[in-house]
Parts: sequence; structure tokens; C-alpha cells
Amino acid sequence: MIWKGHAQASVNHQRRTLIAASAAGLFLSILPSGCGRRDPLTIAAHTWIGYEPMFMARDMGFVQHAGVSLVETGSATESLEALATGKVHGAALTLDEVLRARAEGQPLTAVLVFNVSIGADAVLARPGIESLADLRDKRIGAERSALGALVLHMLLDAAGLPRSAVEVVPMTYDHHLEAWHSGEIDALITFEPIVSQLRSEGADVIFDSRQIPDTIFDVLAVHESRLSRVQRSALRELIRGHFEALAHLRRNRDDASFRMAARMGVPARHVLDGMRGLELPNRLANERYLSGRNPRMAQAAATLSDIMVESGLLPEASDLQDLFTAAYLPQHER
Repeated sequence: MIWKGHAQASVNHQRRTLIAASAAGLFLSILPSGCGRRDPLTIAAHTWIGYEPMFMARDMGFVQHAGVSLVETGSATESLEALATGKVHGAALTLDEVLRARAEGQPLTAVLVFNVSIGADAVLARPGIESLADLRDKRIGAERSALGALVLHMLLDAAGLPRSAVEVVPMTYDHHLEAWHSGEIDALITFEPIVSQLRSEGADVIFDSRQIPDTIFDVLAVHESRLSRVQRSALRELIRGHFEALAHLRRNRDDASFRMAARMGVPARHVLDGMRGLELPNRLANERYLSGRNPRMAQAAATLSDIMVESGLLPEASDLQDLFTAAYLPQHER
């Protein structure tokens, strides 16, 4: 599983734009204008550059189905809470978060691969921390999530340090910039666009997802059994719109980056920097991933499951049956 912008005002504007909380304090549903359906398909997503094409699809009118509601949350943790309480039908999550949710009794199925991280997730450190070994006795900020715990585990393993050698400071994504600027932490496990923003302020990248290839996948996961026929149709339309937005990104990168930057409240150059750290699979690549014809996804899920069991994030190896389906992908790419 970004950017809060330049100043505190941007911080309040923001996992990978924060929105004012609803009366329940969890999230605000953003319904398309004119939506008259009583039971729309609801999808939760926090701010993360890899999810932005889905929002761009909504904002550019690529999603024609009236019954789609995108719910913007402050973190993956909030998205998972919304799923657990039945307030949404699906969420944009990392694959490891999906495995953890399934272990907790949520039968989620991945229906779309948003992105594969190839550098967009990183560990930042203050000047003076020149090697992974220099993290000993340092304060590391990390989200209390499966992704945060996973990257921490792999970071410490690469550093040759036990968990007791560092102080982990739990924080949700929307507090990353505040914690860094206040001096509360010495290093930070985070992701784009915060990575690019803090690098421009002098932070150093000492570890990133290029060192753990085929590990961090962002997917759209749904409670498929909860979906009505109309909601399944809406899901297909949302996914089709996502691919149309990806096509627009390929055709006109500058226009797309400015659109995404305006919604996220960050400079367009940060969007372009962040995109360089992502692989954005098209429809054909998604079909290979989700149908099992490309074994990378299944292998990644099995490897993630083993790592998460070893690090205490899962009680036992995941049951990977029905983890993926290509049933909601469009037949042809536009």
C-alpha cells in the first residue's frame, strides 16, 4: 500500500487525498451525480497512485454504470474495517492484506490487478543512516497493516537485525508526513507519492520493492457472494473503465498525471516519479494473472503466505482456492 502535499493544509487534503470523515468517523461515500440506485456497488480505496486510474475513470466519465460508489478512506486499515463491517462490497488492497483478511474469515476474491510495485514502496531514512545496519536502535515508522509488517520483516532480515534491535512506531499512512516532519521517527516504511516528496526534502531510500520482486501486488478484492446481479454488472463496468483510464494514461501521460495530481493534491511531477515505480498490467496481463496462465501471481501468493506465517502475520498457510478470478474482465481492451 499517496502524498499529503507541501504543507499542513495538504496533509489534511490526502495509500497510496484524505477526505473529511463521515458522521460515523470511518469514510465518506462519493456517489456519481445522478446515481439513483438504492444499493450501489461500493468500493473502498485509500490514496495510492496505483489506484488513481480507477478514480480517473470515474471522473472522466469512463464508468457509465450509475450504480458505482467509490469510498475514499485514510488507510488500508480503514478499508479493511469497512469490509469487515459490511459497509463496502470490495476494496483496493495489497495481496498480503487480502490473505490476512481471508484468514480472518472474509472470503475475498481478487478481480483486478492494479499494479505490481517495482520501487514505489520504500524505506526512507534520515541523512546519516547510510546502511541497513545503521537502523539499530532507530525509530522506524510503519503502518499497522500486513504490508507494513511484511516490509518491516523483510527489511530487518536484509539488515541482519532482530526485531528487538529497532523501535517500531505504529502509524497510519495519513500520519506519515507529520511524523517525519516532527522528528518523531528516524526511518519510515511508506510508498508513493510520499517517497518522492520526502526524497525531494533530503530523505534517502535505503530499501525498496525492487529488492523484493513479485511480492507487492495491489488488487481489487470483493466479497463476491454478497454481490447482486446488478452489482456484478457494475463491477464489470468499473473494471472496464479502469482499463480505459490506463489507455488514456498511455496515450496522454501529461494530461493523466495532471488529472491525478489535482485529485491527490500533489505536484504532477510526483505522479510521474511514482508511476516509474509501478508496473500497471493491461487487460491481457490481468487475464494471465487472474486466470492462472501466468504463475507469478499464484507463486507470489504462496510465497507471501509462507513469509507471513514465519513472521506471525498468519496463523497458518493460506488456502489459495478461489483467491483470483478473471470473470469480471472485459472481453476486449479498448
